Amino acid sequence: RSWRSRGYCGSLKPPSAHARPLHGASNVLFLPVERRYPAIRIQTRQADSLMDKRLVVAIDSWPSDSTHPLGHYVRTLGTIGDKDTETEVVLIENDINTSPFTPAVHECVPTLPWRVTEEHLAQPGRTDLRHLAVCSVDPPGCKDIDDALHVRPLPNGNYELGVHIADVTNFLRPGSAMDVEAAARATTTYLVQRRIDMLPKPLTEDICSLRGGEERLTFSVLWEVNDNAEIQSTKFTKAVIKSRAALQYAEAQSRIDDPRLQDEITISLRTMNKLAKILRRRRAERGALQLASPEVKFTIDTETHDPLDVGMYQVQEANQMVEEMMLLANVSVAEAIAHHFPSCSLLRRHPVPAPRQFEPILQAAAAVGLTLDVSTSKSLAESLDAAVRPEDPYFNKLVRILSTRCMTQALYFCSGDHAPHEFLHYGLASPIYTHFTSPIRRYADVMVHRLLAAVLQLEPLPETARDREGLRAGADNLNKRHRNAQMAGRASVELHTLIFFKDRTVHADARVTKVKANGLIVFVPKYGIEGPVYLTPRADGNSNTGPSSSSSNTKAAAESAFVLDEKKQTVVSRDGSMRYRVFDPCAVRIHVEEGYGHRRQLVLELISREQLQEAEQMVA
Repeated sequence: RSWRSRGYCGSLKPPSAHARPLHGASNVLFLPVERRYPAIRIQTRQADSLMDKRLVVAIDSWPSDSTHPLGHYVRTLGTIGDKDTETEVVLIENDINTSPFTPAVHECVPTLPWRVTEEHLAQPGRTDLRHLAVCSVDPPGCKDIDDALHVRPLPNGNYELGVHIADVTNFLRPGSAMDVEAAARATTTYLVQRRIDMLPKPLTEDICSLRGGEERLTFSVLWEVNDNAEIQSTKFTKAVIKSRAALQYAEAQSRIDDPRLQDEITISLRTMNKLAKILRRRRAERGALQLASPEVKFTIDTETHDPLDVGMYQVQEANQMVEEMMLLANVSVAEAIAHHFPSCSLLRRHPVPAPRQFEPILQAAAAVGLTLDVSTSKSLAESLDAAVRPEDPYFNKLVRILSTRCMTQALYFCSGDHAPHEFLHYGLASPIYTHFTSPIRRYADVMVHRLLAAVLQLEPLPETARDREGLRAGADNLNKRHRNAQMAGRASVELHTLIFFKDRTVHADARVTKVKANGLIVFVPKYGIEGPVYLTPRADGNSNTGPSSSSSNTKAAAESAFVLDEKKQTVVSRDGSMRYRVFDPCAVRIHVEEGYGHRRQLVLELISREQLQEAEQMVA
């Protein structure tokens, strides 16, 4: 039986209007927040007081003669709709471990204040790089700074380019209590306004974090590159650095753009940006995909911590500069470990999508006269670049978002389990790839750091790398936990979006992403949300009030009112007065409704685009 040991989050089914008050032990139905799970019958004496609460319930059995599984009450999480309560639901549903670190784990962390000592400088293979003009560039509020960068001109006219990564494995020893815990958690989980760490905070925010003005231990990759960003040589070394500045993306971008600034850090940022653009162009020429996702950012009230505003996350050149440097480091390290340990390296691959996976975007594109060539990643990249509509500046990004949804999931794997041609990372158009640049927040990177240290003969090859079955199980756990963290992050964004719209009704620009016989699926770029818009009234008069006994009548009414042409991706009313096609711009009214079983949901309703102010019109 695959019943979850952690239980299921949800609430009690509200009694009907004519039901008698519940007294004493009562049999009631518990409705999980996840609709894919059945209602669970439990017995409780607290039914009345629990009606407005989020609960955790466990399944005990499912008798063959029972419509519902039988379970028992485990605990109360809090009041339905409360932000902290609903966040706890997100974490439990996605199996995120929020337990405090044990005393045994904390004993593995060096005491604070911590500093670099002569003993660290004397470690075999440790290079003193404190003289370099190193800086970090991260999102606002970042405290767990994994990576820093530098570039400097060489006497021969080339550049020395460096990526410096926190040397977490200097503190995280194999087999220690902290290592066992980190391996199980596998990743840090990022929610809106909350972070669930893989490692204790003294490590993530202080000892390992590459903070400005602080000496820190790193595992560094140094390249000599020419003016065309072509690698002449590569060196890996443990190091000590002293970051000159911990910059935010906006600060770095401002320095790059301001010609009045000519200090060493700013000049190095401009040089790195120039090299990054060349690297990015070269990746694109090889067939790397420039995909897109509907990322949003929240402005949070400093007192209530509720969202005050939500908008699209803007990617600048500084973001892309850091991304290119991290990709370069990850590829270089992947090549090194796979060369030395061809059967036991931890790599990351992105399988080529099966042709059928592209059918949704191909069908949608064909409906608007757009041809996408998906035979190779390079042909797809070129097709996406050409997918423009002068009258709709957001069209290209929407096509990229829909194309991204056709992709397979990238996966960690043991190099001995696949042939070299299967190592390919399709999206990056790289024949080999791994994760090296974020060991503070990803255990995969910790494993790769240990492999690279073994390549340099600084440490023995870890026992876990010698155990093929163990390595395979470790990779499976990494994939599972990475996916769970992703889902929790998205659910947190959805929760804060619901909170933002809870007491407001907003009009917004939208785009049709799918047409159906009785409605549309629309995407609202400004808020990063997607949902159904019904063209015909539902039988229950509500978009989310639970099962309806008249669903067949509703479907018949919809089919009689509208005609769906799947080939042309259009839905047209019988009288011809309304016509919608995929990618069409539209406008929606957004508000929140309380649904069946205390399920709150965003409701989207079509309005005339004339009701939108000019400032609300979507731009790229």
